[in-house]
Amino acid sequence: MIKKTNNFISIFPILSGIFFGSGGIFIRRLIELGIDSYSVVFLRVFLALPILIFWLFVADKKLFYIKLKDIWVFFGAGVLGTLGLNLSYNYSITELSLSLSAVLLSLAPIFVVIFSFFLFKKKITGTKVFCMLLAILGCALASGVFESASTMHWSFKGIVVGLFAAIFYSLYSIFSKIAMEKKYDALTITLYSTVAITIVLFPMNDWRFVGEIISSSPLEMSIFMLAHSLCTCIFPYALYTISLKYMDTGKASILCSCEPIAATVFGLIFYNEIPTILSLVGLVITLIALAILSLKEAVANS
Repeated sequence: MIKKTNNFISIFPILSGIFFGSGGIFIRRLIELGIDSYSVVFLRVFLALPILIFWLFVADKKLFYIKLKDIWVFFGAGVLGTLGLNLSYNYSITELSLSLSAVLLSLAPIFVVIFSFFLFKKKITGTKVFCMLLAILGCALASGVFESASTMHWSFKGIVVGLFAAIFYSLYSIFSKIAMEKKYDALTITLYSTVAITIVLFPMNDWRFVGEIISSSPLEMSIFMLAHSLCTCIFPYALYTISLKYMDTGKASILCSCEPIAATVFGLIFYNEIPTILSLVGLVITLIALAILSLKEAVANS
């Protein structure tokens, strides 16, 4: 029975990766409507916040408790991590194909290894260096920079900003690690990171324009924005968090790394972004390298 349960739970991080990979669809649509990037992120977290609060209320009220001296950790995870990630990613998907944006974002483990070396004195082994170089090679192949004829559009500015998205994502991982070492639950970290983002973006949100967009088609836009929040904020984090209770972190991370594959499929279906053989080879190489890297990290931390 336990084995069957674990096999079923294995679907959760895969679904989490698929939901993360769908983010570009919502973001592109909202940006096409004229909503600025700050408002796109704010609407997502603003709608997710009451759901997260209800989730913690049902799960365990003790998860709401934090120490005032630890606020900086949640601010770092939220603003320096998640907010930076979202703003960079929002820009990169307007310059790059959905698959390339996702591949660049998936390079976050490389920066985690680098930051961990300086912050936590974690050793960078030869295997880690090999995996990082292999992932970079795979990313270069997936980008389309070596191909003159490709429907996978890209720009150097988009690639640079996409790499910054990976850096910010790695910062979220670093701050989350610090919070977990302080014995905070993953749900607590997610909640207060979201609170930090909401507070920072509240005055930046273009309330008037967003109101006009919603009033132009109240039911359709309300459902679309709620779906954006659920599919890119609530569902993926919920599924991934639940999976961590039943399986090894390394395995969950590897299964969740299907995000670039999902983004490739969504890009093909919605935007006719047809991947080339070389870009698919690059995608596979990147995923294999990051899977090995994640597995090595999990073994080192076990």
